[in-house]
Amino acid sequence: MVIDGIYYALALTAGGAVVWYLTKPWWSLPFFAISLFCLYFFRDPERGIPDGPVAVSPADGKVVGIRPLGGPSQTDAPARISIFLNIFDVHVNRAPIAGTITKVDYTKGQFLVASREVASSHNERNTVTIDGGDTNVSFAQIAGLIARRIVFNKQTGDHVAKGERVGLIKFGSRVDVFLGPEWEIAVKPGDRVQGGSSVLARRKQV
Repeated sequence: MVIDGIYYALALTAGGAVVWYLTKPWWSLPFFAISLFCLYFFRDPERGIPDGPVAVSPADGKVVGIRPLGGPSQTDAPARISIFLNIFDVHVNRAPIAGTITKVDYTKGQFLVASREVASSHNERNTVTIDGGDTNVSFAQIAGLIARRIVFNKQTGDHVAKGERVGLIKFGSRVDVFLGPEWEIAVKPGDRVQGGSSVLARRKQV
């Protein structure tokens, strides 16, 4: 359980208790219902992290797009995998590979529906680059229509393990993962993935 969920639940429960005392009991029911939803939303289950030269999903959700970035002549251009998180998905984010965080770039933006392609370039986002030694993988935490708070708990220079928890995005959101040509993508649009345990890509054999 992410501690934020406990804070939200306690505040809503207290508000419901006040409404119960001052007015009629059933008017407080929405407060208690939302309190229970917050406990559900901020759940943080343990995940089995796969071994080997793989990149795991940084988030739970649905793969809504896989897009090569660059034209046919740009063989060293990365590909982008986009994952949409609805409000019922686990919103804790994890590192896709092990390595050192070399860049954290926060960009202000809009709060468009996160399932739309335009959200990748127009919405508020936090882009993180991890140096894995012989490969670099980046991922972007992208705010959505409801999500107005991006949390990232690491700093430039920190070392992270593959699948390690690094932050979260509150409520509906999107995560984009950027992979170089050394990776073979292992998912397709429409697939459901779990943060830390689902393999997004495998290193190509040299």
